[in-house]
Amino acid sequence: MQHRFVIKGRLPGLNEYLKAERSFRRGHSCGNDMKQGCQAIVSEAIRKDLGHARVKAPVTIHYAFYEPDRRRDLDNIAAVAHKFIQDALVSCRILENDGWRHIRGFTDVFYVDRHNPRIEVALVEEGDRDG
Repeated sequence: MQHRFVIKGRLPGLNEYLKAERSFRRGHSCGNDMKQGCQAIVSEAIRKDLGHARVKAPVTIHYAFYEPDRRRDLDNIAAVAHKFIQDALVSCRILENDGWRHIRGFTDVFYVDRHNPRIEVALVEEGDRDG
């Protein structure tokens, strides 16, 4: 079974997140603020497209990143997005956890769409294998 959702726009890249992690405002990490804000955006997309679905079986997650241009390196785009999205899937209770038992792996593909940047995410359930 497949479960799909779309995040409109783009998420910060690894470079932006690392810069925020090194910044503090009133003794508070700006990186944490960035993570919480991004997870809220991702959670809204999850609730809109998946509702209250629960995925019990292990999944492979397929990410399709649609960037407005080719300015960011591919690893810069995907690294933090994986973390934010997978944490949001757990927070929304779509996945029980984001460890090895629940996520078997992931794939990334990248495209340019100047007019509609987004991230399309597909969770593909696999049989329960305890590998």
